[in-house]
Amino acid sequence: MSSRAVDAAGVAHETGVRHPRIVSLVPSITELLFALGLDRQIVGRTGFCVHPHNKVQQVRKVGGTKSLKVDAIRALRPTHLIVNIDENERETVEQLREFVPNIVVTHPQTPRDNLSLYALLGAIFDREQPAQQLSDALEARLREVASHAFPAQNVLYLIWREPWMTVARDTYIAAMLRLVNWHTLPDVRGGERGAARYPTLDFDRAPWLDSVDRVLLSSEPYRFTQAHCDALKRDPRLAGKRIESIDGELVSWYGVRAIEGIAYLQRRAAGR
Repeated sequence: MSSRAVDAAGVAHETGVRHPRIVSLVPSITELLFALGLDRQIVGRTGFCVHPHNKVQQVRKVGGTKSLKVDAIRALRPTHLIVNIDENERETVEQLREFVPNIVVTHPQTPRDNLSLYALLGAIFDREQPAQQLSDALEARLREVASHAFPAQNVLYLIWREPWMTVARDTYIAAMLRLVNWHTLPDVRGGERGAARYPTLDFDRAPWLDSVDRVLLSSEPYRFTQAHCDALKRDPRLAGKRIESIDGELVSWYGVRAIEGIAYLQRRAAGR
């Protein structure tokens, strides 16, 4: 017997499907599905779905998040496809909708949105108990971080170079940083989807740069290294700024990783 669940886009899905076959096109959700104990039900993933490393190696790759192999997905006969508004192209998802019965659309924009994400996937795949355990762990992290008073800091969070790119304030990354009172600059909103969510940056045309306290170079999607940090420290436009690398997965991956990510940011903000 099955019931219905509704995803982030308001689309209903059958829950309790006897033998689900899941293709996940979202790296952080692939990790979450494993955390929910769905190892045997995951039949496809992208090449960027790399956690948990020892388990994803057994799952067939179906391309990248934006360069999918439609025929490979079709051959896997999935009952469920997990997608994300930011990471997957709508046109491709519509093409996949022609032969996949259930498309689960996700779009977490704040750390607390993970609670709904856990509940949604727990209901669809009959994993309510492990989903509740994750919710309890996340709630505990959110209460813990909220109990501390962190000094306010303006941060420039860099995700790419050539061109330099950062994040708008209505992204999940910016919301994570706000948990420790770090506020991203520039102070812009990018909307629900599209390039404006990750604006390009010209250091010579950024009058707000003087207000930045800390420059954070993310380890993904561009793999910034200590060499990049050292080079920016020599840039006179950033004189006096604290420039350091940060674990991009712990800041930008929602799902189960958000639990560890909040604790990580709390340690960073506390200087540990």
